[in-house]
Amino acid sequence: MKKYRLFGVISAVCIALSILYSFVGNSQTPSSRVLLSTNPPLERILPFEAEAEKPQSPVKLTLQAVDAAGKSLTNANISLQILTPPRNPWLTTDFPIVEGTKLLQMNANALDGKLEIQQMLPIRGNYQLLVKVSPLVANSFTAYEQTLNLHVRENPVKYKYFVAIAAILLSLGLLGGWVIGGQEELQQGEIAPQSVRLLLSALTVVAIVTLLVINISAEVAEAHGSEHHPSSSEVIAPSSQKSQGLEINLEGDKNATVGKLANLALQVKDTASGQPIIDVALQVKAIATEHNLTVFDYKGIPDDQGKLIWQEQFFDGSPHTIEVEATPIAGSNRQFTPVKVAQEVEVKAIAPPIYIRLIGLFYFTVFVGIGMAIGLLIQNRRKPQARVN
Repeated sequence: MKKYRLFGVISAVCIALSILYSFVGNSQTPSSRVLLSTNPPLERILPFEAEAEKPQSPVKLTLQAVDAAGKSLTNANISLQILTPPRNPWLTTDFPIVEGTKLLQMNANALDGKLEIQQMLPIRGNYQLLVKVSPLVANSFTAYEQTLNLHVRENPVKYKYFVAIAAILLSLGLLGGWVIGGQEELQQGEIAPQSVRLLLSALTVVAIVTLLVINISAEVAEAHGSEHHPSSSEVIAPSSQKSQGLEINLEGDKNATVGKLANLALQVKDTASGQPIIDVALQVKAIATEHNLTVFDYKGIPDDQGKLIWQEQFFDGSPHTIEVEATPIAGSNRQFTPVKVAQEVEVKAIAPPIYIRLIGLFYFTVFVGIGMAIGLLIQNRRKPQARVN
């Protein structure tokens, strides 16, 4: 009887180990995935800098869908969402309204399994790319999803500015602590010595001026973004064109808001039959017209309905122009000269909340306070020596 029990236990253990091994084997089996590459390389990517002296270019993101063997998938549809880094109220970026939002959402056909876009990344931090790959031909492969992470480091120049400002504030605090710590005796009717009163008055004026500068600059930025911008003297292409048998219509939101996605759509049809055209190449650009800066660039083909639909956030509160150029695909029977359409988008800037503005003032106060504490400590240590002498 004991032999049978022992045999049963050994059998159960063997079955459990077999099941566990099968799960481990399945988890280690290569599966379809998306490969991400960037240009410039990841370590050289910097966030967008407003009013930069050097010309800036968007980052080229290449997504390649491959199967378990590492071979590129063909006839794929790639859906992409780019999520900006999450909010951090104590360490805000240059565009706090953009934090924790969607930067881009698009759905594109990739006949060679590759999606290439150029996108300006506005802030530092960890971006998430949510990718979904599905087949254009039924049952050619199994659809799958993947989340990719992209880290953008802060511009080193910002750290230099921070160190310089911190040194100045600490020096001011140190001077103030030195003066207060070495205060002379009070005269009759005085609440504080004259040197201390002058110092406190100066600090009060500095605090008031700082608050005014922070609030006025934010309000001016918001007004600058929301005011009507006169159109450039350069004439842009119309949003709808009929040429050489093609009808191209660019539609979507003509007014956008920082922090929110704007809806954009393109339709390509045959002027005679009204049927969708898919054998054309589309070059899409979003340009910040104030500085003639390209913030988004994509070249691809329309879907089987002759459409290209995407959603995009204009993080810079300035007007943008959406430009689309249709060109013939090499080897296609449909040959024509390039056709362009364009549309202007007014963008409303949003001023940061008041608490975000006050965070900077809080940090300034902390540095001044630390410097003042050091100055007081030095004076307190000097006083006993002065009494002994």
